[in-house]
Amino acid sequence: MRGVSIETGVTKHAEGSCLIKVGDTHVICTASLEPRVPPFIKGSGLGWVTAEYGMLPRSTGSRMRREASSGKQGGRTVEIQRLIGRSLRAGVDRVALGERQITVDCDVIQADGGTRCAAITGGWVALRLAVNKLMKAGDVISDPLLSPVAAVSCGIYAGQPVVDLDYAEDSEAGVDGNFILRGDGQIIEVQMSAEGATFSRDQMGQLMDLAQAGVSELVSAQKAAVA
Repeated sequence: MRGVSIETGVTKHAEGSCLIKVGDTHVICTASLEPRVPPFIKGSGLGWVTAEYGMLPRSTGSRMRREASSGKQGGRTVEIQRLIGRSLRAGVDRVALGERQITVDCDVIQADGGTRCAAITGGWVALRLAVNKLMKAGDVISDPLLSPVAAVSCGIYAGQPVVDLDYAEDSEAGVDGNFILRGDGQIIEVQMSAEGATFSRDQMGQLMDLAQAGVSELVSAQKAAVA
């Protein structure tokens, strides 16, 4: 694992916020409480957690055009923010949350591989802080967060299994994967693909073992940040 640091309370207005640094990948995550839910669950008594994701123009080696200037989000952005949303929801008791929405915004200010994983990991910290405010105010009776949620990339680089790939490793990896797990060991999602070389079941198991160890380290950092 690259070095991990999580600084909380980095913005004034959001109910929960943090700056997560995983190596040279830096992401600001904020959580906003809203007294409403999407129309498709209105009246159900269930809460909702959703996410938005974006990369600043100079988060990468050369300037990217802002998606807003083109009038629409790219397919990669939409896919990642859906991943973040459903990953975080997997750690939430939506009945206990009550009929309210929490939106987690993840803004990449510097990218060096693993931005979606850092966003999920930092997004949970922001979510935890926002829920703490709900509980302190007495707006929820029981803690709706079932378990921390964290994510890490793993792959096969130069023939070897590697955890937490940076950009140089990710761009050359023969196999690339993202692993999203809960702190209690439950698997939320695994995305794996051959990027030039196929992989065996044994190699997949090796990557899963690396991911579990990496997520365990990330969960420890999350718990320390919100303690």
